[in-house]
Amino acid sequence: MTVRLSDPSVTGTRPPGLLLGIDFGGTKMAVGVSDADGRLLAHRRVPTHAEQGAPQALSRALKLAVDLVGEVGGPLAAAGVASPGVVRPDGIDLAPNVPGWERLRLADAVRDALDVPRVAVDNDLNAAALAELRLGALRGVDPGLVVGIGTGIAAAVTVGGAVLPGHRGAAGEIGYAVAGGPWPGTMLELDFSGRALDRLAADLGVPDGAAGLTAAAETPGAARDALAARVDEAARTLVTCCLLLDPQRIVLVGGVTRSVVIRRMLVDRLTEALPHPPDVVRSRFADDSALYGALALARDTVPVPH
Repeated sequence: MTVRLSDPSVTGTRPPGLLLGIDFGGTKMAVGVSDADGRLLAHRRVPTHAEQGAPQALSRALKLAVDLVGEVGGPLAAAGVASPGVVRPDGIDLAPNVPGWERLRLADAVRDALDVPRVAVDNDLNAAALAELRLGALRGVDPGLVVGIGTGIAAAVTVGGAVLPGHRGAAGEIGYAVAGGPWPGTMLELDFSGRALDRLAADLGVPDGAAGLTAAAETPGAARDALAARVDEAARTLVTCCLLLDPQRIVLVGGVTRSVVIRRMLVDRLTEALPHPPDVVRSRFADDSALYGALALARDTVPVPH
């Protein structure tokens, strides 16, 4: 797929040099190098191996980035990084899926490894929402909601054509929403996320984790009933989000959203519960929206030439 971060008909606005994007996730990491218009020149995805800890994941991603920049050739103008959690200069909050992630200084690590002058880092769902605003399903949509269901679950809010970070940068961390009972119940992410569905599949004796569970849920039975109960928990949180925000459209990203049965269940529940249900679509680059967002972050750091 050819995707541009800018309108190629507009001259004199393209920053010189290459752009690097890195999307860190709990299951996979994606690295891409693009030209100034966002056309991917090299792109590779590797597993995170989260159980082995944060340092090895960061080291492998940086080595891949160095290799891809070397393959493409040419100067690197800027880098953008999408990461789970709330990114601070000296660490990362609310990123429990990779042990040790909270101690990373991503901007410094990327800057040192690639000798790149400009590095921008943001939450991965915020980056995905930026990509949807610039390139995808949220162009001309206001307000919008991006919901990511992968290793974990999170959301990003867009209002007035911009991503809403929140007071501490933690807007959209719906994985911490209260689920189940009695009070305070549990966290939504422990009930509904890729890892939660992997555990549920194992408990039911269904092979192939979340993918196997959603395949089994295509027909009536225990797997479908168990999955529906977990979708109910997510739907309750999304209904509340919709009542608060009244989004024009919800965009679904992440590996779990490949499941037609999960998407159908979510849409049915939102339609039933909401007086004004929003349009719900899956991103056309759902697995790479945060990567395209990282490239957009990189581009935004480069001064526009006159």
